Amino acid sequence: MHSQDNSGTRAHADPDRCGVLLVNLGTPTAPTSAAIRVYLKQFLSDPRVVDLPRALWLPVLHGFILPFRPRRLVHAYAKVWTQRGSPLLAISRDQHAGLQARLGDTATVALAMTYGEPSIASALDELTQAGVRRLLVLPLYPQYSATTTAAVFDALYRQLQQRRWPPEIRTINSYHDRDDYIGALAASLQRHWAQQGRGEHLLISFHSIPLRYLHAGDPYFCHCHKTARLLAEHLGLNADQYSVSFQSRLGKQPWLQPYTDIVIPQLAARGCRTLDVICPGFAADCLETLEEVAIRYREDFLQAGGSDLRYVPALNDDDAHLDLLAAMCRQHLQGWPEVADAAATAQQAAVRAQRAAEIRPSLDQPGLGARESSPSA
Repeated sequence: MHSQDNSGTRAHADPDRCGVLLVNLGTPTAPTSAAIRVYLKQFLSDPRVVDLPRALWLPVLHGFILPFRPRRLVHAYAKVWTQRGSPLLAISRDQHAGLQARLGDTATVALAMTYGEPSIASALDELTQAGVRRLLVLPLYPQYSATTTAAVFDALYRQLQQRRWPPEIRTINSYHDRDDYIGALAASLQRHWAQQGRGEHLLISFHSIPLRYLHAGDPYFCHCHKTARLLAEHLGLNADQYSVSFQSRLGKQPWLQPYTDIVIPQLAARGCRTLDVICPGFAADCLETLEEVAIRYREDFLQAGGSDLRYVPALNDDDAHLDLLAAMCRQHLQGWPEVADAAATAQQAAVRAQRAAEIRPSLDQPGLGARESSPSA
């Protein structure tokens, strides 16, 4: 959908604002084959996700994946769909509301998905209408990967190329080792243990990426292991009490290992009866956590001899999670005048409006109106 550039429609007296663009991956609009196909087409067409030559990959995508895979995923999506629709989208909306409440007048927060709706284009329109001239971009991926975080930036800048007056931009690349992020993960585990008892082993599972991406310089593997190490240290776990694995691989090429779907039955075969699984790379629960881990992997664990696999929910809209996101935003918004002195910014806007009114010629005079009616007057 082509976005309208509405940067010139605001009144001069409206003060400039800071904004935060909160971005997650995306989701189908419904648990149907048609909706899943639309989503997968956009997602798997992104060279950041699959970096194979287009002449090789697109025939595979359109000839083998899109005709069949959406139908196979309908049942999986239906298992996790809620009255509010997609769990990822519903949770992301809660996160958006919670972050806006915490930031208050400091910044206007908008929600977008890299693939699907709400789109980055629609979020930029919303922010523009709110008077945002300085924008902080927060991808909801604690561990950086080109397949996720960089894909957000690519999609954002493609949209900005179409706009007459793009805002000033700051970006957050990762937050995998922040103390408050590790603390929020640890607190969620401790609550889980208090409610359900502590399992014999903790599996820390991250979404996988192709191994060659690591060799090409993607730091994701290292970020994941650092998160896991810091979490284990925070909880006082020794090396025998937890493991790190990678889930959701696709195709036959090597991905980051060890694979979660192999590690889980191995743990059961070695005598582990109760297993806790946490997925710190997911800021919001989605198909990969609610269906893949909590349902399918649990069944695999029981079939291999385990007694119970307990999935620890993502941080979602937990207060500690929203607090750390707000703290991170305040840190990265520092130095921008709208944040440093909101009263002075409003006063400057009023002065600017008065000057514009004094010098603005009639728009009937050719060649003058568009130039001299600029808000920078």
